[in-house]
Amino acid sequence: MKLDPNAGVPPQIAAGRRSPERPLDFCGVDFGTSNSAVAVAARGHSRVLGLQEGRTSVPTAVFFSFDDGSVVYGREAMRRHLAHDPGRLMRSLKSILGTTLFEEKTQVRLQRYPFADIVAGFLRFLRHACAAEMGEAPRRVVLGRPAFFVDDDPDADLRAQQQLESAAAAAGFSDITFQFEPIAAALDYERNVTREEIALVADIGGGTSDFSVVRVSPERRLAADRKADILSWGGVHIGGTDFDRLLSLATLMPLLGFRSRMKTKQMEVPSWYYHDLSTWHRVNVLYDPKMLPDMRRVRREATEPDKLDRLLDVVKLRKGHELLGRVEDTKIALSAHDRAELALADLSKGLSLDIAVDRFEQAIGASIDKVVATAREAVRQAGLAPDAVDTVFLTGGSSGIPKFRAALAAAVPAARVVEGDAFGSVATGLALDAERKFGPVR
Repeated sequence: MKLDPNAGVPPQIAAGRRSPERPLDFCGVDFGTSNSAVAVAARGHSRVLGLQEGRTSVPTAVFFSFDDGSVVYGREAMRRHLAHDPGRLMRSLKSILGTTLFEEKTQVRLQRYPFADIVAGFLRFLRHACAAEMGEAPRRVVLGRPAFFVDDDPDADLRAQQQLESAAAAAGFSDITFQFEPIAAALDYERNVTREEIALVADIGGGTSDFSVVRVSPERRLAADRKADILSWGGVHIGGTDFDRLLSLATLMPLLGFRSRMKTKQMEVPSWYYHDLSTWHRVNVLYDPKMLPDMRRVRREATEPDKLDRLLDVVKLRKGHELLGRVEDTKIALSAHDRAELALADLSKGLSLDIAVDRFEQAIGASIDKVVATAREAVRQAGLAPDAVDTVFLTGGSSGIPKFRAALAAAVPAARVVEGDAFGSVATGLALDAERKFGPVR
């Protein structure tokens, strides 16, 4: 007997259909460092929305066109940048939350844009992208937040949430609440459990790695108040963009002069060039007009000027984000294969990097240790022994890195591993939380 997959599913949720008479006006928004997603829920059923070209996950990216002055977001932003359209790309917008940079402005040609307005613009794009499937742009939202926006600084962490809340209000949301991202992922996992479990939820995102220890069961998911079931949570400001940076510094940046020497007193070429070029939200710093003359002075004093020539080409042609995108692709490839090639022929004829997975694992090893230590601490804070964890639920774009998975499995040896939707689990849980807070459907 073939079952109807939409039996009992509200019309607002099933197969993307919406009900014009009773449209949803609330959603869950996962505003991520690398990617973002939005989901809706009604009567316990949830769905991640197609935001662009039917895709449910969009890059957290903004592109300012120098040709026509337009501002585009998500996949269109990346497409225009990679097509070498004249303009400026910004990524990792979430990374500025909690910093003074959020209150500052950035120069884009002849205009200065407040970073607060740029974040609000991206959230406005997400809100209006929902309208095609929801029937209208939602007014009420549960926004995800990491366990800590900023490590070891409660004031900066609170400031980050306030900044995100003000940006969401500027984007048109009128009723705004927050939920921890690892707890949202736990709500998604709980939809499919058949018995009571202790779950360690691991959300390894672009900017942070967050964990929660949650008691889940088919009966408990019906309860309105779940505070007693959240046994602990924690996080660390290490994620996929950090792995990109570390892989870039270990493999690509030495070809551009990183760690090379100067003729004078055998000093090194300034290392901050390479750290900024390997950090998504810092790349644009090198495109400041005063940077090229400074780099040319360094090049004249460098013992390996050919490498500095490559660096100069990257900056002159504004290829920083493109190269970092190739590094990210290599990272992803090394999560599935023993080796991956990073093509660089556009920088120097015949140039390429053949990178072995052990080189990648060596580069990120210390960071992985810190991430797994955070998971262990979450279990300890829950008052549990490591072997008391029944299930590890994995989500987030970097949760597939084998070195991380092996280390986490060793930390909770009795747990089975369940994979969630890498880019949709948090949004799904946020939508379920939104229904609890804002429902029922009006």
